Amino acid sequence: MSLHDRRKAPTLTGPARGGAAVTIDDVTMRFGDRVAASNIRVDVAPGEIVSVVGPSGCGKTTLLRAVAGLLTPSEGSVQVDGETVDGTPEGVGMVFQHFGLFPWKTVEANVAYPLRLRGLPKEEIAARTRELVAMVGLSGFEKSYPHQLSGGMQQRTGLARALAVRPRVLLMDEPFGALDAQTAEVLRFELLRMWEEHPITMLFVTHSIDEAVLFGDRVVVLKGRPGRVHEVIDVALPHPRDRAVARSEQFAALRERVWSLVMSPDAGQAG
Repeated sequence: MSLHDRRKAPTLTGPARGGAAVTIDDVTMRFGDRVAASNIRVDVAPGEIVSVVGPSGCGKTTLLRAVAGLLTPSEGSVQVDGETVDGTPEGVGMVFQHFGLFPWKTVEANVAYPLRLRGLPKEEIAARTRELVAMVGLSGFEKSYPHQLSGGMQQRTGLARALAVRPRVLLMDEPFGALDAQTAEVLRFELLRMWEEHPITMLFVTHSIDEAVLFGDRVVVLKGRPGRVHEVIDVALPHPRDRAVARSEQFAALRERVWSLVMSPDAGQAG
């Protein structure tokens, strides 16, 4: 059963339906003498998905970690709904490429972890954990440990854990990059269907140009070292974003445009 076929669950959005606005305001990220990203300006509207692509080393993941409060900008600032990020913002969830699960915790314990950190009552934690595990198609695997799961099941667990906090903003860092092609495709379309039912703000970092166009309302192309915003492309593809959309001429044209920008000779040069 797909996520689309399951009963809608309020756990995804809570009171902040539609998500929060994110502003990356003239952000520069330095690590010693190295500048990873320079003068980045990106605005994400509530409920919008913005994809970020660019060659390796241009600062994509660094920016995502700044939005998550895991790194502090050397210059500029990041705001969520107008409040400057200082530490991990409330209502921001993150899904990592390599799952980020605790290997000593079961599926249900991994999903419940952020709820326990917030000191919620045991009954509420148990109910929300059951709901999320069912939502991502892992009912029956609650007591399994990460090493007993396939890569796709591990990533489903990571997604459920990120959704446990009822995020206003979901940060995706190459979420399907470690999966085989078939599993990645299945999860892409399941996540898109889930977003169609419960749209929240999403910042989606990927090396896959197809993935960037498929998910994004806009695609931000970073270039250079340090990375800078080279171009922002509007993606006027219809919703829902299904396989038919991915096979359309409009999709192919947008993909070609993004590819030409990312792969142009100056993509890896200092800007």
